[in-house]
Amino acid sequence: MRRIRLLTSRHRAPSTNIALGLLLAFNAGAVNAGGFLVLHMYTSHMTGFTSQLADGLALGNVKLLLNAVGAILAFTMGAAVCAILVNWSRQHRLASVYALPLMLEALLLFPFGLMGAMTLTWNTPFAVPLTVLLLSFTMGLQNAVGSKTSGGSTRTTHMTGNVTDLGMELGKMVLWMKKGHGPHSRVQRNWQRARISGGLVGMFVLGGVAGALGFNYLGFICVVPLAALLLALSIPPFLRDVPHARGLMSLFRK
Repeated sequence: MRRIRLLTSRHRAPSTNIALGLLLAFNAGAVNAGGFLVLHMYTSHMTGFTSQLADGLALGNVKLLLNAVGAILAFTMGAAVCAILVNWSRQHRLASVYALPLMLEALLLFPFGLMGAMTLTWNTPFAVPLTVLLLSFTMGLQNAVGSKTSGGSTRTTHMTGNVTDLGMELGKMVLWMKKGHGPHSRVQRNWQRARISGGLVGMFVLGGVAGALGFNYLGFICVVPLAALLLALSIPPFLRDVPHARGLMSLFRK
């Protein structure tokens, strides 16, 4: 229990940042892959939605444009809500600084997992079901958590940066492994960076496999264990703040 509590503690260490990042990458991979099977969209893929926004503008395709705008706004709002929760918690010296956004994500994923296909019929002004906006919001929320805990070095919902970092480190390793002396001998290798990037990519893929199999064989209910994982990470530090809730709420009202 203590180790779980440390993952979302106010006081960070590189090891806890890595462990939390790996768990969140697994969660993001599962939600992203599972969501694609249901929605035919990767709901954490803002690069794709930004390109879709440009395509919609260029082609005059209003539906394409609205889809992209909705997903981008939802993802952005998720990141913004995370920043509000984290900074408010810091101001009030809460133990659950990073736990609150993850708890919110879990509470949003539970209805998606329990209500299943019903959520796909809830229309929005963006020509996509509410489910698309919900999953994009949670991915923005989660990605911001990883960024906040690691000082911006860990992204858990999209792998472009991680694959780039891994590729650069592999290139450095090739130069370093060459025999002889020369400019390549001064190349600064970063094994830690390579391991972290490779680990995040690996956990995202593993989560994607689990999410795809879960949605394929179990349906929406497979999201419930993912939400339960987030609750397991967020509840211990949240419980530490409960005895001080009355005083904190009075400060908040002021």
